[in-house]
Amino acid sequence: MYAVRLIWGFQVSKYDIIWIPLFVLRQILWVHKQCKILKISRSSFYYQPKEASAETLAIMNRMDALFMQHPFFGSRQMMLILQREGISIGRHRVHRLMRIMGLLAIYRKPKNQKLTSAPHPQHKTYPYLLRKLSIAEANHVWCADITYIPMQKGFLYLVAVMDWATRHVLSWRLSNTMDADFCVEALREAIDKYGPPKIFNTDQGSQFTGSAFIKVLTDAKIDISMDGRGRYLDNIFIERLWRSLKYEAIYLTEMRDGFKARRVIDDWMKFYNKARPHSSLDGATPHEAYWQSRKDFYDMGISPCHKEQERAA
Repeated sequence: MYAVRLIWGFQVSKYDIIWIPLFVLRQILWVHKQCKILKISRSSFYYQPKEASAETLAIMNRMDALFMQHPFFGSRQMMLILQREGISIGRHRVHRLMRIMGLLAIYRKPKNQKLTSAPHPQHKTYPYLLRKLSIAEANHVWCADITYIPMQKGFLYLVAVMDWATRHVLSWRLSNTMDADFCVEALREAIDKYGPPKIFNTDQGSQFTGSAFIKVLTDAKIDISMDGRGRYLDNIFIERLWRSLKYEAIYLTEMRDGFKARRVIDDWMKFYNKARPHSSLDGATPHEAYWQSRKDFYDMGISPCHKEQERAA
């Protein structure tokens, strides 16, 4: 819905607002009028997105692999490495591709230096609550993050919600856009299946600072924690999850389409949660560690696996 004050030459009072659906504007107004009302250029109105070329996808896949190995690489260093490998590419193109992929170099910034990747200017951000906090039990702190998934033709974005103490992946979603909807769906699924945590930690990306995501957290009375953009160590556990996923599954499989990607990720997430021993959990799997920590289920004599199935249903 859009508010306008000039329709068919009729001037409305400055104190009145007329709400008109977008499809109605398309029927009654010329293109240049629609663009003027929506404050966009006519070239943007006619623009049709083009599919990335095979060469561009190959470069993006190589950049993703390099970033997994060297998360401190910025656009300049990434450009130099690619050029040494025989790829003809400039810094501006590298910077643009890194922005599309959501890659941000990790390094310690001076105290007075402003962040180069600020959150959405109209979104409220929250303080970081995990500093010097002891996190030793399930559902104390959850975290979430988004990563780039390379495909044979194109790419997808993956979001996951993880329990901080036990490394258990509670939910995940794939999307072909960086909007907030798939993040909200993953959050709701995690809360429905496992109950709300005390604290939820994310970075300051617009998907996590938007009203839809924040509303789910506030309605569930969850304390919100946000680290600074580019603070790799503040969300290190889920960053390690991305590294393991890509080296153990994504890079070893030819991703033809989204259906294939979803099957591969689903199989690996089940393996990670229920079959892959974790050294920091004394050899237990994240699934075992999570439900062992949820002592309330054991005290009530309820099998945690059965309770999880009931919530999932």
